[in-house]
Amino acid sequence: MPPPLALFRADLHIHTTLSPCGDLEMTPRTIIAKAKERQLDLIGVCDHNTTRQCAEIQKVGRRENIFVLCGAEVTTREEIHCLAFFETPETLADFQRFLDDNLPPVPNNVEQCGHQLLVDEDERILHAFPYWLPNALTKTIDEVAAKVRRLNGLFIPAHIDKARNSLLSQLGFVPPDLPFDALELAPPAPGRPPQTPLPAQPPGALIWSSDAHCPDEIGRASTELRMKEPSFKELKYALQHGHITKSIDRRP
Repeated sequence: MPPPLALFRADLHIHTTLSPCGDLEMTPRTIIAKAKERQLDLIGVCDHNTTRQCAEIQKVGRRENIFVLCGAEVTTREEIHCLAFFETPETLADFQRFLDDNLPPVPNNVEQCGHQLLVDEDERILHAFPYWLPNALTKTIDEVAAKVRRLNGLFIPAHIDKARNSLLSQLGFVPPDLPFDALELAPPAPGRPPQTPLPAQPPGALIWSSDAHCPDEIGRASTELRMKEPSFKELKYALQHGHITKSIDRRP
């Protein structure tokens, strides 16, 4: 008999020290510790246009029984932010090559934009990435989505109700032929610019994530999903079949 469905809590939008917007405290060890404190079962690691920090966080997550979804927050040519996640190291590496091939090499100004540091599980700095990672790729949202689909990944337009860098702010609508697995809503935040109005009946599953840039933001918004276990396949099935319980700002 298959195991019964249970509720698992997910925050699928977390940045690390490798994102210039990420706090220098956002190391693998700190992220996993805060995820446990906030009673998360799954987290999504998605730095701007890079997947390179995922493996170190995944190692710590395995030890602490936190499932880590590996991917990136992609900036398309239209300057739309989208989350892309992958099941295997091979497909993740393939997507990283796609990012490298299509990211314009604009030098990062550390003083203006922030550090972009790859660190290991022991918080040692391995590399400072020289190019500004949040830059827009040369590929459109349709081309990015198609690449994710070819790699059997998860494709989720990010914070679609934000007033900038969102599907609705940049296009004004959700394209009916865009192959996404869910649409992410922005977390509640004081002082955030006015939201872009949602369609009366948004197509597809809606999820909430923290878009965390510092440890205290992890889990500030999350989504509960009914699954057999925390895994890539189960998450994909839950999103596609609406096995979702929405939750916002549920910090203990």
